[in-house]
Amino acid sequence: MNESEFLDVTDRIFSRIEDAIDDAGLDADFVTNGNVLEIEFDDGGKIVVNRHAANQELWIAAKSGGYHFACKDGQWLATRDGAEFFATLRRAIADACGQPDLELDI
Repeated sequence: MNESEFLDVTDRIFSRIEDAIDDAGLDADFVTNGNVLEIEFDDGGKIVVNRHAANQELWIAAKSGGYHFACKDGQWLATRDGAEFFATLRRAIADACGQPDLELDI
């Protein structure tokens, strides 16, 4: 995919993330600054989702660690262990807001 397509796809992913958190009724603030989506929870937890256009990767920075994902066959998979982006993000959000059993439809 070219850079324009990558930015369009990741814009939709950022919106999808915000919508899912809002729909779940979680208390969170969003700050989007260019290539970065910051998710700040009322209890102080924070997750940063970053898109790196040069490598065409999505990155997650959370208390549990930092993760890099590349799109392969239509799925965003971790470059290190093949974990799926949305599953990893769901776990990070559940941890950040202190709700380990959180059901989040991302």
